Amino acid sequence: MNEVIFDIIPEMEDERIDKCLCGYMESLSRSYIQKIIKDGNVYVNDLPVKANYKVRVDDRVRFIIPDSVEPDIPAQDIPLDIIYEDSDILIVNKPKDMVVHPAPGHYEGTIVNAVMFHCKDALSGINGVMRPGIVHRIDKDTTGSLIICKNDEAHNDIASQLKEHSINRCYRAIVWGRIKEDGIINAPIGRHPNDRKKMAINERNGKHAITHYKVLERFDKFTYIECRLETGRTHQIRVHMASIGHPLLGDDVYSSAKSPYKVHGQTLHAMVLGFVHPSTKEYMEFEAPLPDYFEDILRKLRKG
Repeated sequence: MNEVIFDIIPEMEDERIDKCLCGYMESLSRSYIQKIIKDGNVYVNDLPVKANYKVRVDDRVRFIIPDSVEPDIPAQDIPLDIIYEDSDILIVNKPKDMVVHPAPGHYEGTIVNAVMFHCKDALSGINGVMRPGIVHRIDKDTTGSLIICKNDEAHNDIASQLKEHSINRCYRAIVWGRIKEDGIINAPIGRHPNDRKKMAINERNGKHAITHYKVLERFDKFTYIECRLETGRTHQIRVHMASIGHPLLGDDVYSSAKSPYKVHGQTLHAMVLGFVHPSTKEYMEFEAPLPDYFEDILRKLRKG
């Protein structure tokens, strides 16, 4: 068992306990948290609670994460582009068109299948049987650096850094239109009110989200930018850039524009990942090189 204990602060007042835990443990899905609550593993002031319990300031929450069970997910000998590895963590460069973790109906060919084969039994189990080692994720068609945790101690440490927004995450993207100057987008992100598969700027129910963007190169109809995340919401860069009229090239969810270049999905790459190592406590930073397809588009844009 892995146990997390924390006190409710004023900013959490009157939130449902399941929503509160989602915010505190961002690496865990809400459905997984609700299952843990249903199984009687969440206590407030030493009493078990239901998912709809509304927390109060100074409530003491005890959250028991069960030991992981052997996942019914096959370990597959899928090549991994490994940027760094030690006994605590693994940094991989995720290719395009590869899902990070299994989901119902998609149990093979994911990053998890690959790391299960590579790491054998050395993976954290905090995120449940479907996501061993996974503390954060990037979209299927987004490429770049991804951290895998090999034990629960490393997982908790990295999850805490994600919660505190202290991890340095810089992305590269190509967006439609010419951006005049660098900027910051501060707009909450939540589920789209009419399409549950999409995210949207949601002032009422969205989560705090901040993206810093910097112009790297301007072209006739496009801009090559760097985006630094302060927060890590689902589809954050895609939603934020679309909200200011500059959707990502190739994004078939948040843009209706047809790409003039051969690209499958959004042109987005998680380039830089920097964090404090969970054991050595030293800051480390890794860079995943731009994929070939991305470099090819840039070459064509530069030729005009």
